[in-house]
Amino acid sequence: QVQLVESGGGLVQAGASLRLSCVASGRTLGRYAMGWFRQAPGKERVVVAAITRSGGNTYYPASVKGRFTISRDNAKNTVYLQMNSLKYEDTAVYYCADRKLDNLVVAGTTPTRYEYWGQGNQVTVSS
Repeated sequence: QVQLVESGGGLVQAGASLRLSCVASGRTLGRYAMGWFRQAPGKERVVVAAITRSGGNTYYPASVKGRFTISRDNAKNTVYLQMNSLKYEDTAVYYCADRKLDNLVVAGTTPTRYEYWGQGNQVTVSS
């Protein structure tokens, strides 16, 4: 059974840092591109970072570029999201997800183009 499990969220003050982890079981993560998404109450789920299988290419939207860093350790079947200089508007439930298609240019930001999802991890940033 495939499972993606996120951890590392919590309540922090604006300006702080958090590192989220996503560990896979029943799945060799190195065979999949990975994405981190977030969903705030009443809003759509949006991508905040994506990374190819090898880690050689990444994508960030303007809202987090320069503050968030996605990385992966395929030997540990784990993907990370380092979040620095957190803002109140970063408050959301964060999800990791995977997909077979490695080319991030092809719908790499589209949630429906990802296959398996974690259960989500709450990140709350107080202003």
